[in-house]
This record gives sequence, structure tokens and C-alpha cells, in this order.
Amino acid sequence: MGDVKESGEMNTSERLVGIIYDEKMCKHHTPDGDYHPENPNRIRVIWNKLLANNIPQRCVVLKGKEAEDKYLTAVHSENHVNLIRNISSKQFDSRRNRIASKLNSIYFNEGSSEAAYLAAGSVIELAERIAKGDLNSGAAIVRPPGHHAEYDEAMGFCLFNNVAVAASFLLDERPELGVKKILIVDWDVHHGNGTQKTFWNDSRVLFFSVHRHEFDYLAVWDHILIPVAKKFDPDMIIVSAGFDAADGDPLGGCCVTPYGYSVMLKKLMDFAQGKIMLAFEGGYNLNSIANSFLACMEVLLEDKPVSGSVEAYPFESTWRVIQEVRKKLSSYWPELADELPLKLTSQNAPHPHFLMSNSDSEDEDEKAPIIVSEVVQEVMEPFSKLKVEDSQDQVVTSSSSWRSELSKIDIWYACFGSNMWKPRFLCYIEGGQVDGMKKPCTGSMDKNLPKEILWKNFPHRLYFGRDSTRTWGPGGAAFLHPDSSVGEKTYMCLYKITLEQFNDVLLQENVSSNQMISPAFDLAALQSITNKGSISLEVFKSGWYHNVVYLGNERDIPILTMTCPISDVERFKLGELPLSPPSKEYACTLVKGLVEGGQLSEEEAIAYIEEASLKPLC
Repeated sequence: MGDVKESGEMNTSERLVGIIYDEKMCKHHTPDGDYHPENPNRIRVIWNKLLANNIPQRCVVLKGKEAEDKYLTAVHSENHVNLIRNISSKQFDSRRNRIASKLNSIYFNEGSSEAAYLAAGSVIELAERIAKGDLNSGAAIVRPPGHHAEYDEAMGFCLFNNVAVAASFLLDERPELGVKKILIVDWDVHHGNGTQKTFWNDSRVLFFSVHRHEFDYLAVWDHILIPVAKKFDPDMIIVSAGFDAADGDPLGGCCVTPYGYSVMLKKLMDFAQGKIMLAFEGGYNLNSIANSFLACMEVLLEDKPVSGSVEAYPFESTWRVIQEVRKKLSSYWPELADELPLKLTSQNAPHPHFLMSNSDSEDEDEKAPIIVSEVVQEVMEPFSKLKVEDSQDQVVTSSSSWRSELSKIDIWYACFGSNMWKPRFLCYIEGGQVDGMKKPCTGSMDKNLPKEILWKNFPHRLYFGRDSTRTWGPGGAAFLHPDSSVGEKTYMCLYKITLEQFNDVLLQENVSSNQMISPAFDLAALQSITNKGSISLEVFKSGWYHNVVYLGNERDIPILTMTCPISDVERFKLGELPLSPPSKEYACTLVKGLVEGGQLSEEEAIAYIEEASLKPLC
């Protein structure tokens, strides 16, 4: 822990601010040593940044402490607690990876159990010290994170729900401390599904989860959170402090600066006599999380005033969402009943091309081999999906104009992978999942079924690459060589859908968000691709399938498919990207598609896939 001694005393500071960090939480890492965004360096870089700025020297530095099972089982099932307690033991050596593969975005190793117990226990320890009045506030630099972990399941990098366990502990185990109401603010870019479910029926906890760009964050703070927080009047505030909405984060795709976090935190310190605790959650750009955490610590220490302009306005669509949220919540919180003045809501920021949470493909960043895994976003009623009126199916969005235009244009979407099987493809239209898939699809805005389906062969090479997918688990995914080649033959199922639907399929293939403000592939792109042959979509550059390829016309309607760019094909050839056969479940969907589509017998389909898997990529 550097040159800072663990103690219950501090050197100098007007406020008693606690901080907790334990290097043993770094023992949790991928079993094979491969890169993963949730890795030990996340907490190390924060600790080192704080050390370099003399922050721990001015705080009460607490020792890490493992949680007791009786406190964990207040939030999690006994089966779940038993699993996490024992997963790192020798008896699980042969089963550990298999168990992890059945969970969403989870890995285990020999150090996972200790790290998980330390993360939850350290948050409990710090929360108790603040509730007692020993400290005014504090920050827990812990991992693995927790806000996605649910009653009986680890998910989204999270093993125990650290914040939920600490809040439950204060309310149920330490009532003498006088903490009767807790406000939990989750500013991680992803929804805190586990925390929300834990306290859904508990009126003692007000849970607020927000996931937006910086200007939106501040507007939501001022016009939803702050009025409600005043009425709720919490005795203590716990922040699920994820920093993956920070500018530069590889998963978040948002733009919150260290200053933005300091403003949000400063506004919260006006409540509960400043009794506030930060518990580290997400955040995967090491520089961003270190700078953002430092900015928050300076606020807790009242190191310097939060200065600078906050004259920033959200997008026009966000104002509508804020108004709708206020309207829907006003029956519970009358403070939100009044409409915001037009003078305020007429001040808008210009629209960016896209609002998204980044790659939905487990892709590699251009500059570093970063495999991006999706963090589960189980949102009961996210701001981006609120309905304007109960009788309407349209979500609140500024995209109605382009959607209306593109809904009138038909294209053929040519599928060569699992989407050849109609039930699998319809997951992209209607939402949901089929057997073998580990996560559901969000579906398209327009859920009308394809107008027609037909099959064609194309002289392109089919191959399988990457070694794991979030949807199917271990095993390669299907790719099509963008260039045609004499002698090659790939079976493709063509779905006649609208250009609007094609954009929604593009989105689901490449990013984890389902919010599209403007089309990624518009009419201009459709007109130009007939000459260019293919268009690589920069907005999806982190995705695996951001290269749209033109395959000709069928009855004067353009045939489009999506695959990787030529640059990725070369990386596959050089071994920089792995060529891998598909998993059994994934291959089964291809076989079903080919057989039910009347193209091949089952034996022929299996042989076709095996040949594509084994044939060298030239």
C-alpha cells in the first residue's frame, strides 16, 4: 500500500474521510492470464494516482476486511454464497471455467473467492464507520464490482453485490446507528439491475440509476434526482461509483469528465450531512478512472472548490425523456409534477451522430487487444425506452423522421451465419433468444416480419474466427470474405426487410445499446455502395460486423450483408486474430437454417460447416 500505513488516524484534513484498498483483491484475474477489461490494474492505477497526489496521506486508511456469510445471505441465496466461497478451492479446479462459461460475462480463478469476500466486506466496513460518525465520508477502491450481481447469480463482472450488502447491513444489522433511509446513486454507465431488484420492495432505500452523456447526467441530476432526494431526505448516501461513462472508456462510449463527476458528487454532498460513501464499480480506461476517482476524492476532502462553467444543456430528446420521467413519477413524488419552463427546455445541445454503449461484438480495439464483454443491462424502465403515452408503442426518441423515411425502402439482408435459421434471425426483429444463446436480443423498433425469404449462393469464402462470442460462448463466429473469389460458394439466406430494420440489425450486431438517434447506413450510403462495393461504418468500428457489403440486386432490390473489413481478414491470415471452429450450439443453428431452408441435407450441412472451419484462409 505504498508508504501509507493502515491506521484509524489521519494526518491532516478538516473532514474525516476514509479510504479502503487491499492488494489482495488483485488476485482475481482471468484464469489464463488473457486480457480482460475488468482486471487488477483497475484498482492499482487508482491507488497509485491517489498516492501520487498525497490523498491517502490525508485520509483514514482502513484495512480490507472479508464479509461474513450471514451478511451476504441477506442479499444473496445460500447457494450463491456457497458457490463464490468455494469456487477458488481445489475441488473446483476442473469445473471452474465451465461454471463461469454458463454465466454472463464472468470469469473465476484461484483468487476470486478471497477478492469477492474482501470487496463486499470492505464496503461494509467503510459504510459502518461512516454511519457511526467515525468518518464523514469515504471511498472503497474494491473489485470485483457488484451492482449487476443478483440474488442467485453472478453476472456482468460482478460476484457479490457489494453496495446492496452494505446497505442491507446498516438497515437490518445496525439499526442503533440511526440510518433509517439510504439513497443509492448508481452513476455507472450500465444499469444497476442487481441493486434495483434487491430493494424493489424496500421503501427504506431509494435507488437511482442513470446512464447518459455528461450534459444529460447534469440535467437529470438537477431535474429528477435532486428534487426527489430532498423529499426522501436520506440519512446516508452510497454511490455505486462506476466510471465507465468517463471520456475514453472502451465500453461506455460516453463523455463524462473528471470535472463532471466532481459536480455530481458535490451536489450529493448537500444531503445526509455529507455522509456519503463511494464504492467502485465499473470503468475500464485506466487513465480515465484514475483521474475521475482523484477528482471525487478532492471533493470529499473539500480540497478545492468545484469551479468552472456548468452551462451545458442536454439533447432535445433528453428533455422529452426527463419530462416524461417527471410525469410518470409525479404520482409518487409530487415535487416532479410541475412542468419545466419552456425557457429552460428550449436550450439544447446539438445531436451527435450516435448515442451508444460501444461494442456489442467482443471486438479488439484498434490500438490494444481489448476483448469487450457486455455488461448486462436489465433496465425495468430505462429513460431511453419510456413511452410517450401508454397507448403508443413508439419509444421516446428523436429518430422518428429518419425511421419513417427508411421504413419505405426495402433491401435484401443476406445472412451466412446463425441468422440463416429464421427463428434466430427473428430475435433481431422481435427480440428474445433461441436455445443455445446466452443473452436475448433487444429486437428492432419495427417488429414486422420479413416480407419475403429466399436463398442464393455467392462466390465468397465463409470461415469461422474469434475464439468466443458473448451470445454463444466459446467457439468461432461466421465471417464472410468481403471480396468475391472464383471457386468459392457460400449459401446465404436473404430476408426482405426495410432499411430501417437493417439499421437496427446492424446496431444489435455491433454495439450493446439499442438507442439510435440517426441511421448508421442511410439512403446516401445505399446509393454509394453500389459503386464502392462495401462501406466500413466508423460509428461501429469496434464491432466485428461493421463492414456492409453489396452483393448485387434481386428484382432491382439491393442485396446487403455485413461482415468484417479486409484489414481483419489479413489479421486472421497472419494469426493476429484466431481462426476457430464454431461451438456445437452455434453450428447447430447453421445446420438448421440450411436444412429447413431446403438447401442441404443434415449430413451435407455438417460437412459444409466443417470444410469452412478447416480450410486454410488464403
